[in-house]
Amino acid sequence: MSTPLILFGACDRHNFGDLLLAEVAARRAAPRPLIVAGLAERDLSAWGGRPVRAIGALAHAFADTPADVLHVGGEILTCSLYEAAVMLLPAAQAQAAIAAHDRDPAAGERWAQALLGLQQRVAYQVPRRLFRRPRRFVYHGAGGVDLDRVPAALRTEALANLRAADAVVVRDAVTHAHLARAGIRAGLAPDPAELVALLCGAEIAHAAAAGEVAALRARFAAGYLAVQFSADFGDDATLRLLAAQLAAAQAATGLGLVLFRAGLAPWHDDAAVYRRLLGFLPGGSAAVLFDSAVLWDICALLAHAAAYCGSSLHGRIVAAAFARPVLGLARPSPHVGKHAAYAATWDGADGPAVVAPDGLARGLETRLARSGAELASAAAARARQAAGGLPIPAAT
Repeated sequence: MSTPLILFGACDRHNFGDLLLAEVAARRAAPRPLIVAGLAERDLSAWGGRPVRAIGALAHAFADTPADVLHVGGEILTCSLYEAAVMLLPAAQAQAAIAAHDRDPAAGERWAQALLGLQQRVAYQVPRRLFRRPRRFVYHGAGGVDLDRVPAALRTEALANLRAADAVVVRDAVTHAHLARAGIRAGLAPDPAELVALLCGAEIAHAAAAGEVAALRARFAAGYLAVQFSADFGDDATLRLLAAQLAAAQAATGLGLVLFRAGLAPWHDDAAVYRRLLGFLPGGSAAVLFDSAVLWDICALLAHAAAYCGSSLHGRIVAAAFARPVLGLARPSPHVGKHAAYAATWDGADGPAVVAPDGLARGLETRLARSGAELASAAAARARQAAGGLPIPAAT
């Protein structure tokens, strides 16, 4: 029997991009035998994900069996084990853990290591020493735009893991520059999720033809704007500003507004925040909250949107893969975030690719002016580059 390929990532919690990255990697690696792994054992099948095994237990089970590991991507180079452990908890337990450990990083690190049974600082990197007979260790679609800003010990560990890898491909020029300065040779290619239309089109078409997405397509015959933002946009002042900007965009375009959640894990999206935004919109606004958080339903919602605006990088990537206009949303910051870094590397269009809340309406006007042919051509080019940059370990 050929050596199974372990797909390792943050696919053990509900986050749209992480679930999708595991699925894309699985389809690209077929027909190799696969094991999907994360930090904890979970079953995300109800959300369109897969059953996930805990990497620590998996390494123990492999014992003297050779192991190939493909890190499936995401902003994995800067995510600490403590942050990941919190995001794996139910909301109430997550809040209790934050209250107990947020002011004492060392205690938080020890708590996370004990909870997950792992002795490491970086969450979603597999140290080669974890397996007795590591074979090929590969990274694809990795991000780490804040690598120069994380604690030194975490950065040192992340870089050491990359130096021990057989191949590293990152998804943005900022991360690529960080690694180059550290003496690490890495490839640069678009995020693997750029292949979603090619690899997952049948499931997405099925989701679009029935259920909630089909009902929205019928309700908003003139089209809808798919809108998403994380819970940290949830203060009243920001919500009022977003509501005013969305109302202006709606008045200019006649589009409906569909708010959706791109992640249910702690620190991601919050339906209660969206409901408060709906309350700040003018009376009679054509706006709804999308109920489903299933992977394929979200993909279908984005594939058929007139445009996407949000803080989720993979919301952007999936919508753009289906040749939809996209606009990133970020809080003002002196630092380049992952959304802006990715857009600067692969967008290539005129006008802002990522805006603060007060620039939403104007930014959408610019993005909607792009032609469908231009968007389709750019999507096809990114997909070709993503496919060419994916280093799947060969079976034995």
